[in-house]
Amino acid sequence: MSESYAGKINRKLLKKRRIINAAAGREPSDLVLKNATYVNVFSNELCHADIAVAEGLIVGMGQYSGTVEEDCTGKIVLPGFLDAHIHLESSLVSPKEFVKAVLPHGTTTVITDPHEIANVMGTDGIEYMLQATEGLPVDVRFMLPSCVPATPLDESGASLDYRAIDSFYDHPRVQGLAEMMNFVGIIAGDDQPVEKIVAAQAHHKKIDGHAPDLVGNDLNAYIAAGVYSDHECHDLNDAIAKLERGQFIMIREGTAARNLDALAPLLCDKYSERCMFCTDDKHPNDLLEKGHIDYIVKRAIGLGVDPITAVKVAARYFLLNNRGAIAPGYLGDFVIIDNFQDFNIERVFKKGELMVDHGVVKDFPAPAIDPYLTERAHSTFHVEHLTAEDFTDARPRGIIGMVNGEITTVDAGYSDRIDVEYDVLKIAVVERHKNTHHIGIGFLQGYGLKSGAVATSVSHDSHNIIVVGTSEDDCAAAANRVVELNGGIVVWDQGKPVAEVPLAIAGIMSDESLTSVNEKLEFAKAKAHELGVNPGIDPFMTLSFMALPVIPSLRITTRGVFDVTTQSYV
Repeated sequence: MSESYAGKINRKLLKKRRIINAAAGREPSDLVLKNATYVNVFSNELCHADIAVAEGLIVGMGQYSGTVEEDCTGKIVLPGFLDAHIHLESSLVSPKEFVKAVLPHGTTTVITDPHEIANVMGTDGIEYMLQATEGLPVDVRFMLPSCVPATPLDESGASLDYRAIDSFYDHPRVQGLAEMMNFVGIIAGDDQPVEKIVAAQAHHKKIDGHAPDLVGNDLNAYIAAGVYSDHECHDLNDAIAKLERGQFIMIREGTAARNLDALAPLLCDKYSERCMFCTDDKHPNDLLEKGHIDYIVKRAIGLGVDPITAVKVAARYFLLNNRGAIAPGYLGDFVIIDNFQDFNIERVFKKGELMVDHGVVKDFPAPAIDPYLTERAHSTFHVEHLTAEDFTDARPRGIIGMVNGEITTVDAGYSDRIDVEYDVLKIAVVERHKNTHHIGIGFLQGYGLKSGAVATSVSHDSHNIIVVGTSEDDCAAAANRVVELNGGIVVWDQGKPVAEVPLAIAGIMSDESLTSVNEKLEFAKAKAHELGVNPGIDPFMTLSFMALPVIPSLRITTRGVFDVTTQSYV
């Protein structure tokens, strides 16, 4: 039987009185951090006091007694860290495993855009992620995907207009509309992207941006449409131009893109109030070896940024007013470190509960997910058995020339055959959502593979199967193995998989632990490099971006090699 409205009010009234009484010192708090030195983000200084928590909220700083008391003498207490823009799917593991990985690094809130899984499962993917993150000890907030598919050239598992996502705005953890990648459509006033902005604003929600190198009146038009932020700034002048026009700047330091060095000058009194930290994509090895937002804070301090400024930027998001500070009424989300120089995280509290003690994470249950959604997430491949003939075409095809250390490419001419000696390999994208048997074929140069094939269903943003190989037989076999796994990464040679990483959740995430996934991923990378893949290339991350037809100059889609610059197939 559901609780009556009067019952809810009475329960909240009792809770509020408890908070007031604890704040006033009339009764003990639930938790008190005694003798704390803490970062005051309002006065920009270190302050000293007891910090009291009741009902999950900070109730006061001063002299307090509590049911649980923690002595913080000689330590520094920081507000919990926040990632302002991330795709949880990029970690390749379930949300629970992601949370287990980032909690020890002081992250207590993330803002996720589930567009990876939405490109596979549509609105079922959004619902799956909402359920899979419910009640976790890291608060997972959502921005709704704005571009599914990323471009009309993609064949994804769904096409979401504003009507498809509208009901999700009523969910209490949905903050707004995620990165509006279609800035060209916004500037042109095209119906579909503008409708999504109008709908988000009708729900009084914010809109995040994605507009690298946009300038002049085009930038003005994009911001005037209602886009509040940008995380694609790789150049200081670009960032300042956007900041001067009122946008918030998300300084990104993730796995695929690292912009902190270029944008660190923003972390000063003049600009820092308009800045946040984000990772965008964070892969398993990066999470395990480097950390999360704490890594960005440490690097910023190492670059000469004032520690208090770095902490402030690490703890905020412009719509969340009850976190990011140690003050009455804010969430009891704390990170306790030894000092700013070493920046070792010793304990992490979430809503006043100790969740991490010197690296050990308190156990917590996985959220319940509707059985239909679980089954749906594990049944996303609809592909007929593939043969070498599916990858064979006598006609000349465009050669995508890779650029060392970059995900941009160049036009390397044409070929009508594989030539391993000259590093001309077959590359293809296989549509896997609707059994259309659409297979785009081309050639790739600069990858370096000498034998076998590499295939993956992590293929931005539509997550079809992308495969590169030294023969059509190997391409077919590797792609078939991806389907057999219900998704994943496969390194194929001598008629068998020599390494594989199963990703059975929508073909982009694993049911296994982060450490297990990382071990398999690193082993697969080593095997790919043994087969000749250029040592300067991440064999899988680089390959996954070859299918994204918004990055110049040549890409591969389910329809063939596409020239992003001329917007034509070659």
